[in-house]
Amino acid sequence: MERHRVWRVGEGVDTDALAPGAYMKLELPEMARHCLESRYPGLASALRSGDVIVAGPSFGIGSSREQAVGVLVQLGVKAVIAPSFSGLYFRNAFNLGLLAIVCPEADRISEGSYVEIDTEHSLLRLYDKQDVDGDAVHAPEILQCQRIPSFLVEMATAGGLLAQLQQKLSTT
Repeated sequence: MERHRVWRVGEGVDTDALAPGAYMKLELPEMARHCLESRYPGLASALRSGDVIVAGPSFGIGSSREQAVGVLVQLGVKAVIAPSFSGLYFRNAFNLGLLAIVCPEADRISEGSYVEIDTEHSLLRLYDKQDVDGDAVHAPEILQCQRIPSFLVEMATAGGLLAQLQQKLSTT
């Protein structure tokens, strides 16, 4: 199972912090460079493909703009893990190919640690950086998460709703 590096952000991260209104006229790759810059300067340039964002409650509150999900997908973020999400953000995430994982104990996940995401069993395995680098071997801490319906996992894994539909059309 793949391990993903963790970046922590605070609670109440809204869509304007994710996709600032001042940059909405730009194309998504350019807009993504400004993701979270008002709250976490430099984070967008530090993120790497497969990284995970762990947040506090109410992630994605605000408007229904899809760009707030699109910028994270553009930056290569695999998943956002939080105790709660805005309903619109949660659905937009899967529609655009981003896992949104509700984990009541997300605050136990440290910046710089690594997680394995097990959607089949609705859990996360937590690893310290030293465990990933091979300097130590500890049993991972396990966090139980809310179950994600399999059709949403499949949608995110396919790259979102449109990508999933294109795949289905090309096989028929």
